[in-house]
Amino acid sequence: MVRTMRVGVHLPQFGRAAVAGAMERAAVRAEELGFDDVWVSDHLVVPSDQGYPPAYLCDPLMSLAFAAAATTSIGLGTSVLVAPQYPSPLAVANSLATLDYLSGGRLTLGLGIGWSAAEYAALGAPFNRRGERLEEMISLFRTAWSDDPATHEGRFYPFHDIRVLPKPAHPIPIWLGGTSDAAIERAARLADGYHGIALEPEACAALVARLRERRPEESFTISLRIRWDAQTDGSEVSAAFEQYRSAGVQHLHYAPERGDLDSWLAGLEQLASQVGLT
Repeated sequence: MVRTMRVGVHLPQFGRAAVAGAMERAAVRAEELGFDDVWVSDHLVVPSDQGYPPAYLCDPLMSLAFAAAATTSIGLGTSVLVAPQYPSPLAVANSLATLDYLSGGRLTLGLGIGWSAAEYAALGAPFNRRGERLEEMISLFRTAWSDDPATHEGRFYPFHDIRVLPKPAHPIPIWLGGTSDAAIERAARLADGYHGIALEPEACAALVARLRERRPEESFTISLRIRWDAQTDGSEVSAAFEQYRSAGVQHLHYAPERGDLDSWLAGLEQLASQVGLT
């Protein structure tokens, strides 16, 4: 099997695998095996009556920082950062710039609006108009990362003559996630890529065609996050990989099923073989 897609894997950020040292060990092994990047999810709080995600979930940017410090070249990504639930986008812009700067320009920023009103409420963030606020945040981030001093004339988050230093080590790609028509349209209009979740191979061709009609340039990355189960036959994983590639997907991000850290690390080896890395 010839690999023509970039391949990433989720870090053991949640559940039983999320023990001290897990981020570093998984990131190092993923880098050794030839994965292109490692990824994290973003649920800062989990209401007790909410069934998903598991409440035992490490902070996304702290998890990436630990992964970055233990590695030298593997990419880092958020899948996805629910930006409108953060109280200060300017502070987030600084954290992201620092992460990219200290890691030598390895960050890809996946953004989305989330779905849990209860999480927003717990964090003191308004759930309404979150799509509009996300769009403004994209502009804010790019301004804060490029201008010095920076001024943002926004409806929700204006600021004037603010210095955000150090700047990122590279232009941080922004990929927008979501499955709604609004999310797909927003990605085509504003982002450097689209990061979908849990889309079956047979449904990809129509989505890719829809995005390519608006964004034909190859630099606009079409990425998918999909589940990976160690019990799935390897031939099925390989066949699905080829279907995604044939449909025009440029990047796959595998999210293993839950387990302890040893199972997670063993799964990295298995997955690397199934997708042609080893």
